[in-house]
Amino acid sequence: MPFLGLQRQLGIDLDSWLLRQSAAQPHGKAGACHAFEREWVECGHGLGQTRARRECQPEYEDFMECMHRTKLAARLKKILDQRDKMIKEGKYTPPDYQKSQEEPRP
Repeated sequence: MPFLGLQRQLGIDLDSWLLRQSAAQPHGKAGACHAFEREWVECGHGLGQTRARRECQPEYEDFMECMHRTKLAARLKKILDQRDKMIKEGKYTPPDYQKSQEEPRP
């Protein structure tokens, strides 16, 4: 987010303050969604808010999916619902190690 090269002249980096994944991370490694956030910011840089919302929608959706995992959770729910449906119909029996039975305590 350069503003007439002011960041470089003053020797500060506002991007690390403004970007969620650019903040200091443990062990000096980049955040898990850093690449997606960077793509989204680079796409929208210089376009203006209205145009960036329209043109950078895929990058934004990728970033939000990486952060919140909503599509992954919905897919997992469908898979588990299908498994439960198949168990009710008798078409599938889970292996012994998947059955949620507690082990007897001594």
